[in-house]
Amino acid sequence: MKKTLIASAVAAATISSTTFAMDPASELAARLDSMPTVYGNIQLVQSYVNVDNGSTESSNTDFADNGSTIGFKHKHEIMPGVEGFLKAEFDFNADDKKNPQTNTGTDTNSFELDEAYIGAKGDFGTVLVGSEDTVYEWVDQIDLFESVGVAGDVAGMAEGDTLHYYSPSFSGFTVGATKSLEGGSTYTASLAAKYEMEGLQVVLGYAINDLDNGEDVIGLSGSYKFGDFKVIGQYETQDKNQDFWALGGVYTMGATQFAVAYGMRDYESDAEDTEITLQALHNLSDNMYVYVEYDLLTEEPAGGGKDTDTDTFNVGATYAF
Repeated sequence: MKKTLIASAVAAATISSTTFAMDPASELAARLDSMPTVYGNIQLVQSYVNVDNGSTESSNTDFADNGSTIGFKHKHEIMPGVEGFLKAEFDFNADDKKNPQTNTGTDTNSFELDEAYIGAKGDFGTVLVGSEDTVYEWVDQIDLFESVGVAGDVAGMAEGDTLHYYSPSFSGFTVGATKSLEGGSTYTASLAAKYEMEGLQVVLGYAINDLDNGEDVIGLSGSYKFGDFKVIGQYETQDKNQDFWALGGVYTMGATQFAVAYGMRDYESDAEDTEITLQALHNLSDNMYVYVEYDLLTEEPAGGGKDTDTDTFNVGATYAF
């Protein structure tokens, strides 16, 4: 409390002393420059899912939140050439709320932390600490879709209590590293290198597994954009546990995007999953877009059992600011 009061008093004195030194427009501009940026989005989707395991078939529909968030960002100059920054982003559900008259229903609108970190950047690169995606996720270029679809990230690494470093770009090359500070995660560190030049992007990632008999993960992906087309290839291997590979493409026609991807996972047990996803997305404005997605996931169990087919058809909309 004392610290807060002292800080407030100092701030008040500072403002008071500078009021006469600055014209009102300059003072207002300075205050606005010190304010954080607020951003966010609401994502909603209507989903239809049909599951056929060869013996029985079931289906259901659901109106759901698809990852709505609100966040805060701020940056300032620590010294010439060095910038400090923070980011705090929270997830919330925009679809669930109790009926105010009957007090019935499920209310799951509590905010949950998604990302939160502080850091500094300059000619030395970028250093940050907190909760953030690991650099290994640079590999996952095949993740083209909004609500459902082909995606990699075999490792599934935790994102909290981590230290990150990203180098400056050297002729298109960037390297990054993530290290867990608390342990308790299967993958305690990851490394990645990225090369970007015009329409080409190639990423090599490595995730370190510190568990006894654990398996590290290696991932390689590449994409190339030419005109309105973009093609993507991705491969990940977790030694004997599982392999993942995928191919995809995107075609942009004005405000509309069409995407397709095919992925396959091979497991040590001889089980196999294959998946294909189709998407059409249209930008209504700079802040709002709508989309439709269809996904077919086929799971083939080990030992020659019956396949399970899961068909998903989603219609969604996102408003972001």
